Amino acid sequence: MSGEEQFKKIISHCKEYGFIFPSSEIYEGLAAVYDYGQNGVELKNNLRLFWWKSMVQMHQNIVGLDSAIFMHPKVWKASGHVDGFSDPMIDNKDSKKRYRADVLIEDYQGKITAKIDKEVAKAKERFGEKFNLDEFLTTNERVVNYTKEITRIDEVLKAALEMGELSKIKSLIEELEIVCPISGSKNWTEVRQFNLMYSTQMTATDGESELYLRPETAQGIFVNFLNVQKSGRMKIPFGIAQTGKAFRNEIVARQFIMRMKEFEQMEMQFFVKPGTEMHWYSYWKQNRMKWHQALGTHDQNLKYHDHLKLAHYANAAVDIEYKFPFGFKEVEGIHSRTDFDLGKHQEFSGKKLQYFDAETNQNFTPYVVETSIGLDRLFLLQMCENLVEETLENGETRTVLKVNPVLAPYKVAILPLVKKDGLPEMAEKIYNDLKFDFNCFYEEKDTIGKRYRRQDAIGTPFCVTIDYDSLEDQSITLRYRDSMEQKRIKIEELHRFLSHEISWKNLLDKV
Repeated sequence: MSGEEQFKKIISHCKEYGFIFPSSEIYEGLAAVYDYGQNGVELKNNLRLFWWKSMVQMHQNIVGLDSAIFMHPKVWKASGHVDGFSDPMIDNKDSKKRYRADVLIEDYQGKITAKIDKEVAKAKERFGEKFNLDEFLTTNERVVNYTKEITRIDEVLKAALEMGELSKIKSLIEELEIVCPISGSKNWTEVRQFNLMYSTQMTATDGESELYLRPETAQGIFVNFLNVQKSGRMKIPFGIAQTGKAFRNEIVARQFIMRMKEFEQMEMQFFVKPGTEMHWYSYWKQNRMKWHQALGTHDQNLKYHDHLKLAHYANAAVDIEYKFPFGFKEVEGIHSRTDFDLGKHQEFSGKKLQYFDAETNQNFTPYVVETSIGLDRLFLLQMCENLVEETLENGETRTVLKVNPVLAPYKVAILPLVKKDGLPEMAEKIYNDLKFDFNCFYEEKDTIGKRYRRQDAIGTPFCVTIDYDSLEDQSITLRYRDSMEQKRIKIEELHRFLSHEISWKNLLDKV
């Protein structure tokens, strides 16, 4: 299956099983805006909670914050977003359509990837069971050349973006002879930067007429640095964590929830003594990779991408990238931001944002090491990593979402075998006993086999079936999602079993 086909199946599955819907769909939708359905919101909440527990609950020196979306407009002037928060855009002179220049190039790379997929499909058909994918990808001359070209384009594009050399991006578009998808022409303008912030108006009586929807959550942490430090009597080093919505005016929407106008971030700013920032940068770089691995993400699907050119405020930066069906893309960033943020807010506000070190009897502006992850991208990662199709011994196929049991939307499904003879009543009692500690799903409709398949598709790790024997021996049939193994267990033992199997400790121990 090609990467494009796999991605289409993931998108289709998300809608069919209540994970993600296009926003305002009955009005033909809204580009790059999505709603999380009944199963999606549960998985999303669990991912957010895992991040919060591992970041705040598991660290004595990290606390939480929930700052407002609206902030004083000078915040964004100080942070540099008003003057320099933009994407590279290019217009086609014939169609009058505007595109993100980097997206045009990425789409071109996608066409090369499609050629590789075609070669693989032909080879599979030719060699059958003898086909070795890894050997083919590394020895077939045509595929090797395709792969080299993708890598070359990637390196040129990333270097140009990080260096801010827009002319090189235009040159790459011309070299690759990329045409406008609408007009088919190569009549391009120069590449320009387009600011991504949404602005809105406040009433005149509020003093400041123009406000912005925040494009990131980090600034709310920086402007509250002293409030948190003093009220919590925090000592350097310490961190402030926050999750919340951010907004960016993405001109070109694509790749499902990978790039959205409204999205959610999970960020932690770690305040350290100047001179120790590289130690903590290394610590968080390793810690965050370990966190992703704890979720069960395969090592070969994760990699670091060190920034070739650093932003003016940073002295070190790295991305953790995941191998999505459309290639390796950033999921999380770790940045050593020096004292830029606190220094700028100190300059623009006229208020001191310094830490008093009682040991040295000195004030200093802390340096900051940031970890920033997109919750929506993490959600998409989970779907790409864990949604699989399996061929069973009887030749049938099943679709199963093998997310970690702690993260699953529902932990256990309660399924009476039939809707009569006291089985639903017994099932309801079990449901009511478990619902205080576990998110449970109750269903009576359809055959037990069809119900099992639906629970597999939404990732429910355990199914409990109540049958006629249950009335006699007070036992139920427990079914495991991943192995489909079934065993009898006493009803009185069920809560203890689930508490052991579905415990945050099982996941947090790995971090």
